[in-house]
Amino acid sequence: MVATQIPMFPGSGKAYPTPTLRHLPLRERPASRVADYGAHACSLAELLAAIVGGSHQIEIAYALLERFGDATGITRASVDELAQVDRLGTARAAALKAALEVGRRLQIEAAGDKVQVRSPADAAALLMPEIGHLEQEVFVELLLDTRNHVVGQEMLYKGSLNASHIRVAEVFREPIRRNCAAVLVAHNHPSQDCSPSPEDHALTKQLVEAGKTLDVEVVDHLVVSTSKFVSLRERGLGGFR
Repeated sequence: MVATQIPMFPGSGKAYPTPTLRHLPLRERPASRVADYGAHACSLAELLAAIVGGSHQIEIAYALLERFGDATGITRASVDELAQVDRLGTARAAALKAALEVGRRLQIEAAGDKVQVRSPADAAALLMPEIGHLEQEVFVELLLDTRNHVVGQEMLYKGSLNASHIRVAEVFREPIRRNCAAVLVAHNHPSQDCSPSPEDHALTKQLVEAGKTLDVEVVDHLVVSTSKFVSLRERGLGGFR
């Protein structure tokens, strides 16, 4: 596709116009390019335009990128925030969020059934695309068998996390019911700073001690973002040695 507006000459103030759908040959329109060349060969703007559809799809795609920056920014935006983009509207904003969610779930499924967690990086690869982009803190657990294969996943809490908010019984209820040997807990930091807080340390220590009593090992506690993670076990924090 033709590039978005950029200066023609330094300091000239002139810019190339953003293309519109009616100015493009049929073969160069986003949906046609996806069909003819495959989605992998298209730019992000073209993919967004193909999802959005309509006569103003190209302008909307560039407006989305201008406002939210990149795919991560668009993914983190709510339907209401997306709908504020000129000519997008709530219905098409919801369709865009649905398409992004399908992509996220495919990424998770690509890890395969009963993925084995051999290291913090294995768990982070599973969890970062799922919760790293969320704007609200969530607390999840991976249920593990005796060989650290993932046999289930539970989202337990949303909101600011500390030991007083998390009920130990809730964390261990499902692992005990399913006779799991271990559990790995994780939460996200919407700030994208994965440094564990004092509350994270206290909560982890409480869970580790409870796991010893209940004979369900707490393998680790991860703090994740879209692109980074911290393992409290690797850092020897929260009761891990």
